[in-house]
Amino acid sequence: QVQLVESGGGLVQPGGSLRLSCAASGFIFSSYAMRWYRQGPGKERELVAGINRSGGTTSYSDSVKGRFTISRDNAKNTVYLQMNSLKPEDTAVYYCYAWGISSHWGQGTQVTVSS
Repeated sequence: QVQLVESGGGLVQPGGSLRLSCAASGFIFSSYAMRWYRQGPGKERELVAGINRSGGTTSYSDSVKGRFTISRDNAKNTVYLQMNSLKPEDTAVYYCYAWGISSHWGQGTQVTVSS
């Protein structure tokens, strides 16, 4: 069955870095664009970053542009989110999302930015 499994979340101090991974299985990963969303406490889910099927085109929300980098490895069926210069307002559950002829969500991974 289709699975998206996020990992790499945790507690980090402001200014620190984390790298999230999302391992996909059960579908043709290279045929799907991928996105990262996040949902902070008391907030709606928001789009953070997206990447096309080949990895040649990426996009970011204004709130993370210049600090976060999305990438993918189609040989490993994995999408990544490198997060640098983290701020307390980046605290959220981060979800990966596969978008193609069907769509699929991961279960999420918690990122907490706090001193």
